[in-house]
Amino acid sequence: MLEAKPISSPMTSSCKLSKDGSDLLQDASFYRSVVGALQYVTITHLELSFVVNKVCQFMSAPLESHWTTVKRILRYLKGALHSGLILYLASPHKTLPI
Repeated sequence: MLEAKPISSPMTSSCKLSKDGSDLLQDASFYRSVVGALQYVTITHLELSFVVNKVCQFMSAPLESHWTTVKRILRYLKGALHSGLILYLASPHKTLPI
């Protein structure tokens, strides 16, 4: 994935993910690990919420087509590293207005 080219959208509009298929992914635990990490990325990249939710629906029995979608999300993130929400640590001495 290091040499993969970044892309401009995390999912194509024609992408239809389904639980039906015979091309089960060999390493389902790796899929779950990557998709779990992507759930945290949605905190700062809100535009990924829909597509990450879609791939999360297939964590019990991921197919090769689901992994292809996850790789597309990763390629999108490669091009979007400098965008998204930036979160800062709040000062412990600063009070919030009520």
